[in-house]
Amino acid sequence: MLELLNVNPSSGEPIYRQLHEQIVRLIVSGQLSPETVLPSVRQMAEYLAVNPMTVSRAIQQLVDQGYLERRRGQATRVAESSGSHATSGAQLLTPELEKLCQQARQLGVDLDELKSLLDSIWQ
Repeated sequence: MLELLNVNPSSGEPIYRQLHEQIVRLIVSGQLSPETVLPSVRQMAEYLAVNPMTVSRAIQQLVDQGYLERRRGQATRVAESSGSHATSGAQLLTPELEKLCQQARQLGVDLDELKSLLDSIWQ
């Protein structure tokens, strides 16, 4: 699982948020199925070369949101209910698509041009 994670410290986005979003995507896409055991906070921090508190913050948010669960004396794992979590892949993309549409309007790109561009990139 560690090889699926990467962070960019020079990005404007906080590292804990990058981790949070990547793990949510892995869960929503089914790459991390319910009951999958996650590496320890220390292992993730060492692999990503970040502070363990940063990883801990991301994990705690995921626990609070119901994506992960912690059981005393056991490793953190993907929550059973995460497979039926209300968030879909399309919902995760909505904020980015809203930004894209706003930028397209500012640049004078009409909807047909944007659709055509998206279609060509998709291919």
